[in-house]
Amino acid sequence: MLSLMLITGSCVTEFLPVINEEKELLVVEGLVTDQPGADTIKLSKSLPFGKKSEAKPFGRCIVKISDDLGAVYDLVEKASGTYVTDSATFKGETGRTYTLHITAVNGSRYESIPMEMKPVPPIDSLYYEKTVIREPLDFNPGINGCLIYLDTHDPSDNCKYYRWDFTETWVLRLLFPVENMTCWITERSKAINIKSTAAFNEATINRYPINYITNVTDRLKRKYSILVNQYSLTEDEFIYWQNVQNLTNEAGGLYDIIPSSVPSNLLSIDNPAEKVLGFFSVSARSSKRIFIKGEFAGIIDRYSNCITDTIGYYPPEGLGVSVWVLEDHPYSRSPYWVLTDDRGCADCTVRGSNKRPGFWVDD
Repeated sequence: MLSLMLITGSCVTEFLPVINEEKELLVVEGLVTDQPGADTIKLSKSLPFGKKSEAKPFGRCIVKISDDLGAVYDLVEKASGTYVTDSATFKGETGRTYTLHITAVNGSRYESIPMEMKPVPPIDSLYYEKTVIREPLDFNPGINGCLIYLDTHDPSDNCKYYRWDFTETWVLRLLFPVENMTCWITERSKAINIKSTAAFNEATINRYPINYITNVTDRLKRKYSILVNQYSLTEDEFIYWQNVQNLTNEAGGLYDIIPSSVPSNLLSIDNPAEKVLGFFSVSARSSKRIFIKGEFAGIIDRYSNCITDTIGYYPPEGLGVSVWVLEDHPYSRSPYWVLTDDRGCADCTVRGSNKRPGFWVDD
């Protein structure tokens, strides 16, 4: 009897609380800037509480942007749930106000609050400092990381709320003379970087830590570049990003902030009680890029264990689909191949692109 009680008591049943939240909510992710090129609005539907959080693209919508002068601009659906402006006819201007309009395939209408595009100052400087993760000891060279900072200020004191995102690009060069030996890997930032100067006497930001690179990535192995974008925010949008930041830091517990508690600047025209998630952002943008190439100790080598086997190949025979040639030695007295069972060791396009970026500067 005691055994039965112990077994019964050890059972765990997933608890999903009853919450007053719609099963599917419209999620809007969009940014309009004053820079050339197309702007993108992404629409998706959230999944019910308790399900894996994955975006469900919301396609076949009619999406438009209007301005305070009465002009209306149509967006084209480039991929399911992804809508883009026509760069030949639309570009945001500071001082102007923009409103996003969405009509779903079932006729449901949504609209953003009119958003003014505020000017943004340039990034004064973008720079890095080598950090010590572990001091050198005896024959151990130690381990280094890299902290990237920015400085900015607004002489007019108009911009008090900032947000930054960035794009990283770095060189990957494989250790073996394969066809796709050199690639460039590009990744966009996922962290939320925001700061307010509203409480300061001066609209000045110094040594803001925009990114930290540790030794557990090979970003610093050869050459690295970071492009940082700086945006001006309204106070309402700053509060929105603050709430999202809190959500990402605290999510995981039953009583943490749930997505629908983050205020949005979008609403349903037909049903004001319906919640809409996300934010329609309108901001001027300034950008700055730096390159980093230096000696950083202890950077991980992801390709140190590539060689799986070495075989003679006379007469040559076809290899299996899961084996790749790293080195071909046809003129040795006994010709042989150096093989791997990891395609990434023989083809850098597994992680990046073999097309050199237009902005890349060679040494």
